[in-house]
Amino acid sequence: MPHEDLNRTLGFLLHDASRLMRKRVDKRARTLGLTRAQWRVLAQLRRREGINQTALADILEIENITMARHIDRLEDAGWVERRRDPGDRRAWRLYLTEPVQPILDQMRALSNETREEALAGLSPAQSEAIIEALITIKDNLCRAQASDSKAEDDDAAATGTTG
Repeated sequence: MPHEDLNRTLGFLLHDASRLMRKRVDKRARTLGLTRAQWRVLAQLRRREGINQTALADILEIENITMARHIDRLEDAGWVERRRDPGDRRAWRLYLTEPVQPILDQMRALSNETREEALAGLSPAQSEAIIEALITIKDNLCRAQASDSKAEDDDAAATGTTG
């Protein structure tokens, strides 16, 4: 049986492309005095300003204590502020500050450069087709994961156990 060419398998290609993009972002983040993790926090906050720390940690798939440390550093830099959640005195809502706006603009420009590097040599139609295909893959995997979770919950309910 011939060996599969691992350079042409979906999982390996996605992993390698993701790893290489992360390395490019790491390099570019350093030019702004950021870590990639801080970049990710700022990018998510730009989209979800007012989110609480726990929800942001869940989105970024990191521990709450790790998120708190990132926010501490970004707050020390004057780029993020915590505000008490009016509905939950234990929770903090996160907001970007005015001084971070130029950094966010630079992040966007560097992100665009990375995307242009990644898609170089592809037509706009090919680039759009790749994006659409990746969205479909992501949606398929999200549905499969949700289905798995529902099946696990149903199994737990049927046996009287909890997760």
